[in-house]
Amino acid sequence: MTTLLAFITAIVILVVFHELGHYWVARMCGVKVLRFSVGFGKVLFTKRFANSDTDWVVSAIPLGGYVKMLDEREGKVPAHELNLAFNRQPVLRRMAIVVAGPVANLLLAIMMFWALFIYGVPTLKPVIGEVVPDTAAAAAQLQSHETIVSINEQPVLGWEQVSWMLLDLALEGVPEARIEVRTQEGDTVRHLLNLEGLTPDALGENFLQALGLQPYQPLIPPVIGDLVKDGVAQRAGLLPKDKILRVDGKYMESWNELVQEVRSHPGKPLQLEIERNGNISVFHLTPEVISEENMTVGKIGAAPYVDRREFDLLMEEVRYAPLPALFHAARKTLEIAKVSLKALGKMVTGQMSLKNLSGPITIADYAGQSVQMGLVAYVNFLALISISLGVLNLLPIPLLDGGHLLYYTVELIKGSPMSDNAWIVGQKIGIALLVTLMALAFLNDISRLF
Repeated sequence: MTTLLAFITAIVILVVFHELGHYWVARMCGVKVLRFSVGFGKVLFTKRFANSDTDWVVSAIPLGGYVKMLDEREGKVPAHELNLAFNRQPVLRRMAIVVAGPVANLLLAIMMFWALFIYGVPTLKPVIGEVVPDTAAAAAQLQSHETIVSINEQPVLGWEQVSWMLLDLALEGVPEARIEVRTQEGDTVRHLLNLEGLTPDALGENFLQALGLQPYQPLIPPVIGDLVKDGVAQRAGLLPKDKILRVDGKYMESWNELVQEVRSHPGKPLQLEIERNGNISVFHLTPEVISEENMTVGKIGAAPYVDRREFDLLMEEVRYAPLPALFHAARKTLEIAKVSLKALGKMVTGQMSLKNLSGPITIADYAGQSVQMGLVAYVNFLALISISLGVLNLLPIPLLDGGHLLYYTVELIKGSPMSDNAWIVGQKIGIALLVTLMALAFLNDISRLF
């Protein structure tokens, strides 16, 4: 229920701002707006305010919305209202009305990032963890415990920024990145990270992992913190604060080693040697068989005991005064929008896997996760999705705002509107493209689930 409510709230907020952009500019341009709808389908609620010609509507399917304007292409318009019709406006006004929706989404993202930067955003310090052997990071001689200071002379504050900056360079086709780090001893060292040779599948969620980079994490001892109710571990008699010494006679130094042993033994019995209150006991259990990313792994339903103080030392709060915060918010929004456009272009050309497309199920999942992490995480999620919505709507696909902009640009150049046949053909192409994209995104969602 939390996930569903977080998802619906996100959609409503983003749609309302998008459509308000269209509505506000349409009214500024003297166009009559007949309906402002949040959602599609059956009308659940409608309201018309005094001295207004607009019906404000809430519809049954909360997965979008629309602004309906007076237009001769959609019905007969009285002679005295022809000057209020959308299709009678100069082409530059129509372009302004169309582009206002995506721009409103980008402005919303800037406002959200601005508020976050003023309030303070917790950021994971860019301290490098274990470097994966035989990767670009290993070849660049990057070392664990080094702190990334800058990439191509651009200062770096946290791991999120590292990811966006390196992904941006990779999408641009830049062969290598100049990475400046600070060692544990305080020395400054420069590395050249090779970005060539990344496969289309690597340019996605696991981008940093493909390069061999990962954040540093303190060593977590093999001590149980929480247990899943009626899980394998709890049924076997394990308790919080139990320290796991050995698994099948193999000594466990860290929680990660324990996880690897459990994952590699799905459905196979294990013998655990446990220290509890100074006493040593032996327990037997069989990890549950779980399917995960086309693999079969074992799980016992246990989480580690974590000393939060060690992890808190790896976090810092990024906060700015209002004016600098606005500058950083605008820059972050434009950088993310730029990377999103490049990624979409790479998907079209086959240089980036279409598996990176996400549909409503994945977005809803992220919405639920972020709202459970707190208001800051949820607002950050909303800003990212708002940017994605703005960028997507600017694509030159008929039916989207970008498709209308394309038509009006052609009209501006040739001096006359596109023919009705061109509009009809464009709509058919747009429907086909959008249905294909939606189907791919939905299939990706299903594959992530199963």
